[in-house]
Amino acid sequence: MAQTSVVVSEVGITATAATATACPCPGSLFPYPPPRAGMAVSRKCLRAAQAELGAGMLSGLVESMRASSPTHARAAAALAAGVDDEHAAWMARHPSALAKFEEIVAASKGKQIVMFLDYDGTLSPIVDDPDAAFMSETMRMAVRSVAKHFPTAIVSGRCRDKVFEFVKLAELYYAGSHGMDIKGPAKSSSGHAKSKAKGVLFQPASEFLPMIEEVHQRLIEETKHVAGAKVENNKFCVSVHFRCVDEKSWGALAETVKGVMREYPKLRMSQGRMVFEVRPTIKWDKGKALEFLLESLGFADCSNVLPVYIGDDRTDEDAFKVLRRRGQGVGILVSKHPKDTSASFSLQEPAEVMEFLLRLVEWKQLSRARLRLRRQAHA
Repeated sequence: MAQTSVVVSEVGITATAATATACPCPGSLFPYPPPRAGMAVSRKCLRAAQAELGAGMLSGLVESMRASSPTHARAAAALAAGVDDEHAAWMARHPSALAKFEEIVAASKGKQIVMFLDYDGTLSPIVDDPDAAFMSETMRMAVRSVAKHFPTAIVSGRCRDKVFEFVKLAELYYAGSHGMDIKGPAKSSSGHAKSKAKGVLFQPASEFLPMIEEVHQRLIEETKHVAGAKVENNKFCVSVHFRCVDEKSWGALAETVKGVMREYPKLRMSQGRMVFEVRPTIKWDKGKALEFLLESLGFADCSNVLPVYIGDDRTDEDAFKVLRRRGQGVGILVSKHPKDTSASFSLQEPAEVMEFLLRLVEWKQLSRARLRLRRQAHA
């Protein structure tokens, strides 16, 4: 690739003195933006401004919903028309993790790789029915093989128990509900010397459980008039899926969800890939879950670990940002289309994720074989 040198310097995954910084503790992570200062205005002007702003925000939200649809007609038309200049430029900034595989593993020299994997759209394809998002047996084999060599965690917006039912690998760490429900394996079969998180259970939003259940029931009732809408209780958050909703009804669905949310100021709504996420306002997300797990695993010093995070959703950006801020780690976005992202590399679909995982396992096995041969030669 012609711009390789530029990409490498931007990615910044090599271990240098400038990037080897101390791990911040979980309480010192970057906070949510503070509220903006307002101006004193008349009530009449304020009501008019609020009405105009509300309409503008709804319009912007619908546009955001369109952008989150990977199969949206405009994206498909652009792809069919061969408009690839933007894609080529984006790939120069976020090259394929498969094409840059040797570069990635070279950055792990002297370090322990720790794997973090999103589920939907990363290990399993995006499907119309969220309850049918099963991973393939070959993908399960790949994840199991990775976990034998590296501490591995699934970080998902789904309920932790539901993700476990999909994955069914007891040796993994699971962070459900966007990291608000974290549990480690009762025992580790991988033999990671630094693993200290065995049996860990961390639920920073437990006090919100009754409120989440109440909102879940409210959203079921309020959205039942929107054909195709599906409300999912993910224990510490609620997901409103609009994958099967006609685009003409997206505005009505968005306004309905926002209407319910106005009654629950302790909860916030964010948007993911064809889904609205309702969760507590606590300062906790996938990025903070990543740091919590690294600290629990004994890698808080940042000098001997290379976190690798693979995800496809907007909520995964919190983890990508943490890796960039740490100056050490590999963020990989799964997407066929250009997106604003803090990830360093990209993969197009779950099939490429599986290929990357299998190559990682093969590389580790070969590395160990070479090490054994060297030891035998010097014995």
